[in-house]
Amino acid sequence: MNILHQIVEVKKNEVSELKKKYSKSSFEDSPFYNKNSFGFAKSISKSGQLNLIAEIKKASPSKGVLRINFNHKEIAKTYFDNSTSAVSVLTDEKFFQGSIKHLNDIAHFKKVPLLRKEFIIDEVQIYESKANGADAILLIAEILSANQIKDFTSIANDINLDVLLEIHSVNQLDKIDFSHNKIIGINNRNLETFSVDVNNTFELMKQIPNECIIVSESGITSQLAINKLKDKKVNAVLVGEFFMTSANIESSVKEFQKWCKHES
Repeated sequence: MNILHQIVEVKKNEVSELKKKYSKSSFEDSPFYNKNSFGFAKSISKSGQLNLIAEIKKASPSKGVLRINFNHKEIAKTYFDNSTSAVSVLTDEKFFQGSIKHLNDIAHFKKVPLLRKEFIIDEVQIYESKANGADAILLIAEILSANQIKDFTSIANDINLDVLLEIHSVNQLDKIDFSHNKIIGINNRNLETFSVDVNNTFELMKQIPNECIIVSESGITSQLAINKLKDKKVNAVLVGEFFMTSANIESSVKEFQKWCKHES
């Protein structure tokens, strides 16, 4: 069992507890629920640059705590002030030391769309995302059936949430209706070995329709990798550990943003 499936087993219990406390109607009472979302798809597909989705992530299962002096609100402010296209907020508690409260806190002063990075296996988590200020949610194809992907995407879209659908390998492609899911995240991490290879993005892109928005995820830490992604017309990158382990997040974001600009 790889780490993703271990997380799902824990998530099943968490969802069961969540359903005991909340219903769809209770989430609908949230101040955020009926507010218009910021347009995630539009924000991460701007031309003239490789768009940056900067992630807030305290820890990871493979590397443990990434940032000891962790303040989610200060990190978010730094990202906002440095013109990131979107911000990803990891909310899983057990494996990543995140919290749904982090998302809610940041939503009160957001300047760009917020992606809730979570292991979503039930529709109640989608309503919870909207109620806590998300503009988009992550769905992971490997842990969902084709019907779940379709249904969860429809539920999200109905409440004005975009969906970033993540794939790790060619094995998930036959689950996807690309006319329904147009924002595709390609994760470069091998779930068995934890090794990362940006070439995974390029190989999988070949089998995805050109009209889709492509987001490359994991292992993007150098200008060389960024240049390759720009050459292949990737729309956006999702980057977390590079910033979380930086001595100066702001200077790292500024440097990264320079790499992401297309030459005029």
